[in-house]
This record gives sequence, structure tokens and C-alpha cells, in this order.
Amino acid sequence: MNTQADKPKLEHVNLIVTAIEPTVAFLTAAFPGWRVRGRGNEPFAGMAREWVHVGDDEDYLALTAYDMPADQKGSQRDLSGPTPGLAHLGFVVASIDDVVARLEKAGFAPTLWGQDHPHRRRVYFLDAEGIEYEFIEYLSQAPEERNLYV
Repeated sequence: MNTQADKPKLEHVNLIVTAIEPTVAFLTAAFPGWRVRGRGNEPFAGMAREWVHVGDDEDYLALTAYDMPADQKGSQRDLSGPTPGLAHLGFVVASIDDVVARLEKAGFAPTLWGQDHPHRRRVYFLDAEGIEYEFIEYLSQAPEERNLYV
């Protein structure tokens, strides 16, 4: 429950993927405390689909995959250009090194390290779907340092 009624809290993001399990594998490698909270296969918009909620008791990602031919599923947007759409999801983590180690053990490699910053570290990964994730480790608790744009 949100204890600050005037402060919104993002509960979840719903991502359409071509296959659910590879994204579940990526997320549970990055976040060992996350699990599949629920799943179902109700049709939507006249199409068969599977959905999964993966996360913890407070936050999750909803993943949806439609049962359709692979050549009709499309792909994620080209991250190297200005096409509108999702660029990446950012997660604050306690230790970048721990996340990198877990993801590398699961077969994923960093795609980009953020620029040097005195108060935070950042690293980016792509999952099997081509969705980009940013992991941020803050090195300061002071908001004016955490939010310093240099």
C-alpha cells in the first residue's frame, strides 16, 4: 500500500514479447527475489495469448505473448534511432557488480556502461527480446548528488 497518498508509485509495466520464458529467465537472473506471481492464457482482442506477472509482492513486469505466426509478431524498436516507443527500463540496484555477475552467469553481456559519475554507476543489458534494461547503483543517499547531471 502506498503510504504517501500524494506520491504515485509505478506498480507494473506490461510488455508484449514474442516468447515469455526468455524474459522471465533474464529478470529472475537479474533479481533473484523475483518470481512468477501469476500466469494465465485468456484471449484478448480475439487472439489467444499467454500472460505472466514476474516480480515480487510489490512490483512486477507483466509479460504478454500472443499465439500467432513468428513472422507476424514484429520486433522491438531499433534502439539506435529516434523511433518512438520504449527505450529502456531503469532499475535501482544495491550492487551493479552483483547484477552483472548474475546476468553474465545466465549468458547475458553488458551492452553499455554509463559514463563515469561521482554519485552513481549505470550498466545496460538487452534481454533475448531486445528489450533494454538499465541498472543504476547510487553511491550517495543525498538527492542533490544522486540527481546531479554532469
